[in-house]
Amino acid sequence: MSTKSHKLLIVESPAKAKTIGKYLGSDFKVVASIGHVRDLPKSNKSAIDIPAGFVPHYVISPGKEKVINEIKFLAKNASEVLLASDPDREGEAIAWHIKEAVGLKNPKRVVYHEITKEAILEAIANPRVIDENLKTAQEARRVLDRLVGYDLSGLIWKKVRYGLSAGRVQSPALRIVMEREREIRAFNPVQYFVIKAEVETTKSKKADAPDGASNGASKGGEKLTLTCVEEPKTIDEAKRIVSIAKNNEWQVLDVEESEAKRSPKAPFITSTIQQAASSRLGFSPSRTMGLAQKLYEAGHISYMRTDSTNLSKTAVAEALAVIESSFGKQYVSPRTFASKSKNAQEAHEAIRPSHMSVADAGSNDDERKLYRLIRARTLASQMSDARVARTKIIANVKASGTSSNGASVASKTEAIPDFAVVGSRVIFDGWLKIDPDARGEDVELPKVHAQDDLKLLDVTQDEKWTEPPSRYTEAGLVKELEKRGIGRPSTYASIIRTLEEREYVQKINKALVPTDTGDVVSSFLEENFGEYISDSFTAEMEDKLDLIAEGKAEYVKTMKDFYGPFTKDIEAKETTAKITNLGDADIKYVCPKCGSHMIVKLSRSGKFLSCSTYPDCTGALTIDGEEIKSDTPLGHDPKTGLPIFVKVGKYGPYVQLGDKESLEKAIAEGRDIGQDTVMATVPEATASEDEPTKVELTKAGKPKKIRVKKPKKATLKPRMASIPKGKDITAVTVDEAMVYLSLPRRLGTLPATGKVITANVGRFGPYIVHDGDFRSLKGEDNPYTITLERALAIFSEPKKVSTRGRWAKKVQK
Repeated sequence: MSTKSHKLLIVESPAKAKTIGKYLGSDFKVVASIGHVRDLPKSNKSAIDIPAGFVPHYVISPGKEKVINEIKFLAKNASEVLLASDPDREGEAIAWHIKEAVGLKNPKRVVYHEITKEAILEAIANPRVIDENLKTAQEARRVLDRLVGYDLSGLIWKKVRYGLSAGRVQSPALRIVMEREREIRAFNPVQYFVIKAEVETTKSKKADAPDGASNGASKGGEKLTLTCVEEPKTIDEAKRIVSIAKNNEWQVLDVEESEAKRSPKAPFITSTIQQAASSRLGFSPSRTMGLAQKLYEAGHISYMRTDSTNLSKTAVAEALAVIESSFGKQYVSPRTFASKSKNAQEAHEAIRPSHMSVADAGSNDDERKLYRLIRARTLASQMSDARVARTKIIANVKASGTSSNGASVASKTEAIPDFAVVGSRVIFDGWLKIDPDARGEDVELPKVHAQDDLKLLDVTQDEKWTEPPSRYTEAGLVKELEKRGIGRPSTYASIIRTLEEREYVQKINKALVPTDTGDVVSSFLEENFGEYISDSFTAEMEDKLDLIAEGKAEYVKTMKDFYGPFTKDIEAKETTAKITNLGDADIKYVCPKCGSHMIVKLSRSGKFLSCSTYPDCTGALTIDGEEIKSDTPLGHDPKTGLPIFVKVGKYGPYVQLGDKESLEKAIAEGRDIGQDTVMATVPEATASEDEPTKVELTKAGKPKKIRVKKPKKATLKPRMASIPKGKDITAVTVDEAMVYLSLPRRLGTLPATGKVITANVGRFGPYIVHDGDFRSLKGEDNPYTITLERALAIFSEPKKVSTRGRWAKKVQK
């Protein structure tokens, strides 16, 4: 009797495994791989065999040995193995890696786009083999990103600053942000004036109305605000318009009325849900994708990584039924939407609820908000157009002649531009019924006719200045990346997150503002590798990856065609001079010590001004021109009495405890300045006279000359610590300096090993380390205050993974 009594279904996440497990009977065991089980090693030397044809050498991801062993055990006793990772290239690659790592023979691949019982059973009933083309396309992207990232980042380390990075898709995104920033910097504001007239309707009679009947004219007494259709550029012209407007009578010139239709938008795809969730809910793209992942794994929505606006016939039928039962037949209007992406797979679907009748879903408030947004957008896409009435009232001062009270009015030479106001009201709400937030504000206008009199109440003029183009928000950058064909929908969130984590951009009031470091890195790449970070090149490379996925292009040829010229360009730039400064500072800034001109430099804390003769002169200013007085102590350490200095060195601003003179004085006085306060260079040990010396001979048999090194003198070296990024170095206090100087901090030992845990700040940010295991500190955790208990808690958890389950890496794609 066979012992293979179950079928094994392998998915990516425990949450997904739990949901799917509910739909399948006891014949199935559902297990999660927790994302990728293999990846390229961190070292580029052993990661890819370029001469052999760009062959990647994969290794088991840290901590995944247990997962692989579990799958091996379950597979050995399974009658059938089904690989059920996500329905995209990444998912196909995960399935292939599981097959290779576990050693599965002829496993079946099942694909579904929503986690419902019907979809899962349908997928299991129709398995297929692993799509090698999709796997190869993902592999090509991974290898390409690794090669570009290593080569470009390595050059930037040499030419700009150690620890920086560049990427195939990350760098074009940064370039787009910087291009907008340069437009803003170059913008010259122009003055203009906005003129508004507040008027009131008055009773009037139509000339052709019998017995003086009003014939539908306004009743009078209703106020409205009109705006001049032209915006004068000079104060004199603005005053002229205001003067004529105030000294003449007003009337309605024309009333334009029209009816317009507002059609619903297509159901969400990956890019549009990120944009809508950002503008409507305030969620970052990465936050949106994380919430969508949870909703998908719980079975509430269809797969959230898609560029198809298609809805299945079943989904459309269910949506129409819900619309009719909830709002009435007049709101039903079946629609299909053509995908804008030329590579969209119509067999895939847009992001939609798994069950249209479910009005609310999610395990927390943010998930419920996103679900309601998805459901509203999906149902709205199958609803009738909204009909809106638009009214435009145009008015001006009365033409030449005499008013009814005998006063003179404007002559033709005193003509002024028309004033107007536009209003709207909804005639039929249509799809706005399900999505009222998209309605906007209705502006109801009084009923008036041409030639009706208006009573002027006030005229105002506001001086304004033209504004530069606005910076990109996260939603705006996603839209721009999609428009230019850079990256793919599934990569947008990680692109923006990388720019923020690398501190190339910072988010200020939702706007993405490039930092000094981002400015320098982008400028360097644009000047030296403009072709590789251009829109056309990046989009063309995405097209080539798509061709690999379709089986229409070869992996090796595609890689060779790119990498050959690319490496030659990298080698050619090796001889370029290192960027030690960013150009001359404004001539108004001179060195506070020697009077020489200043140059702009980049430090870890941002830009600052350094004396052009450095290191001969150490004069320095902040970017705003305030002197950094490195020779004047900030204060004194209350414990040791040593002076504390703020200085600027090769790598930027730092604090220093003591100097040679104060250290020598403290030691001479026998003061306890602590073992960690002073770092000394110890003299090298010399051989004992009694110790036999081995004589080495030359090829001619003669004794080699022995060069005796003189022992170095012991020198005192003050303790130093970098000032954190973003800190105003002119505002550093003694207490803050002592906090900075506390690093590295010994927190204690890990009980299991007895080895020390240390907190510090490195080139990639704050971290804790134990026996070579580095963990980055995020959020409220920082190296200055973290406790041993908190550090132990961090080390007790496996290294964090991304929303796709990939292990976090130091090397950026």
